[in-house]
Amino acid sequence: MINGESHQKVTDGHLQRNAYLYVRQSTLRQVYENTESTKRQYALRQRAVSLGWPTEQVVVIDTDQGQSGACEDREGFQRLVGEVGMGLAGIVIGLEVSRLARNSVDWHRLLQICGLTGTLILDEDGLYDPCDFNDRLILGLKGTFSEAELHVIKSRMRGGIINKARRGELKMPMPVGLMYDHQQRVVMDPDQQVQKSISHIFHLYQQTGSAIGVVKLFREQGLLFPRRMRNGPEKGQLIWGPLVHSRVLQILHNPWYAGAFAFGRSQTCKKINGKKEHRKLPQDQWHTLIPDAHPGYITWEQYQDNQRRLRECAQAHGQDRRKSPPGQGPALLQGLVVCGICGQRMTVRYHNCQGHLEPDYMCQRQGIEHAQQFCQMFTGKWIDKAVSELLLEMVKPMTIEIAWAVQQELQSRLAEADQLRKQNVERARYEADMARIRYMQVDPNNRLVANELEAEWNAKLRVLNDAQEHYEQQKNADQIMLDDQTKAKVMALASDFSKIWNDSRTSDKDRKRMVRLLIEDVTLLKDTQITVHIRFKGGATRTLELPLPKSAPELRKTSSKVIMEIDRLLDEKTDEQTAIELNNRGYKTGTGCAFTRILVANIRIRYKLKNHFTRLREAGMMTESEIAAKLSLCIETVKRWREHGLLKARAYNEKGQYLYEPINYDGQPQKFGIKLSERCPIQITLPNAINEVQDEV
Repeated sequence: MINGESHQKVTDGHLQRNAYLYVRQSTLRQVYENTESTKRQYALRQRAVSLGWPTEQVVVIDTDQGQSGACEDREGFQRLVGEVGMGLAGIVIGLEVSRLARNSVDWHRLLQICGLTGTLILDEDGLYDPCDFNDRLILGLKGTFSEAELHVIKSRMRGGIINKARRGELKMPMPVGLMYDHQQRVVMDPDQQVQKSISHIFHLYQQTGSAIGVVKLFREQGLLFPRRMRNGPEKGQLIWGPLVHSRVLQILHNPWYAGAFAFGRSQTCKKINGKKEHRKLPQDQWHTLIPDAHPGYITWEQYQDNQRRLRECAQAHGQDRRKSPPGQGPALLQGLVVCGICGQRMTVRYHNCQGHLEPDYMCQRQGIEHAQQFCQMFTGKWIDKAVSELLLEMVKPMTIEIAWAVQQELQSRLAEADQLRKQNVERARYEADMARIRYMQVDPNNRLVANELEAEWNAKLRVLNDAQEHYEQQKNADQIMLDDQTKAKVMALASDFSKIWNDSRTSDKDRKRMVRLLIEDVTLLKDTQITVHIRFKGGATRTLELPLPKSAPELRKTSSKVIMEIDRLLDEKTDEQTAIELNNRGYKTGTGCAFTRILVANIRIRYKLKNHFTRLREAGMMTESEIAAKLSLCIETVKRWREHGLLKARAYNEKGQYLYEPINYDGQPQKFGIKLSERCPIQITLPNAINEVQDEV
């Protein structure tokens, strides 16, 4: 009953506005099962009528059915607050405060707006005026108690869940491949095809070491992967479709497949904008972890090894990027190189050298962090070459074993894929048989049902036919892959591992994968030489000592052999003649260019070699002025005598300038050098030569 004091709070101004009844149930289950609470809430309309509001002015807001009172995005509650804020509401009606809000923020916001607009609040206990201090105090306490009650309820439920989780008895949604039996124990899915598909994923990951590699092999082999519907009309049914990368990662990270009970692997936090964020926790922060709690597809040790490999392959994991997955670049030791000074992983940078990418190994993290000089940097070309030669040396005795392992791996992989495809055909055949049975059992006169079942049977037969054709095609392709010729090729290549390694068809990525199967890491240290410490899988180590790489000027430096040849040729030839002779013999400069007169002159000056003129002068040859003075002739006469062969001369440059062999007045040539005297002896005496020239004149 509404007492007289409550009637005094209702004024004509309130009655001129609408009365708003807010109806809400916390969950959909309560909506369907707790119908009495819903009836009590709708019955509050009569309370508004008894206070003086006409029935047509009572507005019911029930769009928030199935939503918690702590939820911040309730559409109906937002509408209620808006109507109150615009002054359209004379009274707000709710069964109790917990129906309006379980959140103190929402509740006090509604109280404040009701106080500003003069709106009354009615619940099952009475009528309140938010403008009155005592009523506002009571309503505030009710809101606080409602929020505390929600906290107590959640704490009780959470405590029960945690207590069952500690014992490993908490029932949780199972991933595909695992399910509960009739005794509520976790067991493997009895469907053999589902088991084979999941086991095949773990098997392929052990081989490839890459989640994306597993997806590629599934696609190449034409395999499908199951997923179980969690909601909708097909809830609980298996749906087969292509395997995706995210699904592989979910399976590899899920400890349930390793037979472990795990609870509390993620944490839910609220952001500033009110949205929830789910963050995965590291394994040491999980609430409950019970290994070997039920049968699994892999062992707990295999699961831990998979997690380690996944962390190494995560390119942006943590502060120290460990082993990144093999890329397409030519850096053979990508992700395996460790700095011998600071102990951190070294990164790879590439530079272009004559149209080819060449790697550089750099330790730069500390330098970038502290704005200091980089720790170490190495030219990777020579280090990769040394490691490659070491691997070729060490792997030779193992080539036959590797070949047999590769062959057996190919056979086992194809056998597993064939078994999965065969099971897919069996499943399609079973569904076709069930459709046939349903069609045969229907009354033929009931054409509406018979036509539908016949169409379903035909559809299942088409699916069966497609599965059989796909199975036969893949089976024939696998047989071609493993024929005798292919086996012979595998064995022939295995007999010489260096042939496989150096084959141009072997990609850089495949070489890196082979290296990772043998090498754990490589530590580099630079001093007077480069020390390469290699740690192999299993603990064996080898140390290589390499000379420091040459600098860019040293790499472009002309070889000493060419310098010696230039020095020898300058005894007989000019700079241009020397360049022509070097090019004819196939010699190149340090930069790989052909020789020119200017290049020969630059090399001669750089290495302080004597030019052809100096060498001839040291051998005793004379200039034109010197020979003219000795013979008492003018220079023009000396030139004419040289042209007529009366004087022996040698050109010492390309400008037509000559040096002359000295002669005696007795007509005998002067012996001034073994090379010149043997090459240019003077056979006539000077008086006879003069007479011959005068006769010609």
